[in-house]
Amino acid sequence: MATPAKGYWLNGKRLPGTTTVIGRFKDSGGLLHWAFKQGQSGAASLYEKRDEAGNIGTAAHSMIEAHINGESETDALKNWSLGKEGEEQAENAYDMYLKWERQTGLKLLSKYQEIQLISPEYKFGGTPDAIGQIDDEIVLLDWKTSNGVYQDYIIQLAAYIHLINEGVQMDSGEPLPFKVSGGAHLLRFAKEYPDFGHYYFGDISSAWRQFQLFREAYEIDKELKKRTA
Repeated sequence: MATPAKGYWLNGKRLPGTTTVIGRFKDSGGLLHWAFKQGQSGAASLYEKRDEAGNIGTAAHSMIEAHINGESETDALKNWSLGKEGEEQAENAYDMYLKWERQTGLKLLSKYQEIQLISPEYKFGGTPDAIGQIDDEIVLLDWKTSNGVYQDYIIQLAAYIHLINEGVQMDSGEPLPFKVSGGAHLLRFAKEYPDFGHYYFGDISSAWRQFQLFREAYEIDKELKKRTA
């Protein structure tokens, strides 16, 4: 999820968020391809089209958040001005997620939804969407609204697992009382259609290594920018 408004902090120093580190070196090819396709379709405004498409998946995600917190999914949906067709699409995507949840026997740990974590060792922060339990194993859950699955998603998952397993809670400085043992589940809602997809990642140690390199390069990049300002 998004970086908290006041950012991530450790000992009075601001830390970059997971997505900020990855975004500095992110391949924008997927976004450029999407913009090209929208131009071919005659979209009047790429930004307007992007926001309209993204809201279907975002609305479905907000319904899941309400579900986790024991709140009204209907009220969560009404917060988005999607129109009748858009609401039906969001409901369909949400229903598919519920079916997956029942099939896996997932138990969501609502207390740890969108919890702000920091890594004292690598000096970065992150806010995983949710943490759950499947077959007595702790799993990471992350929702995306996109028409595909990209490399940076896996790198982000690896960084979140490190934060859960080795990091601490930003507000208390305490570690979490468990570690991720059952891998990461990426739950994707399509932008333009009421589609739901599930992707499971077990060993993503190579993705964690990639993030470590990104984190190191992030500091070098900041230093070089100062020299060329």
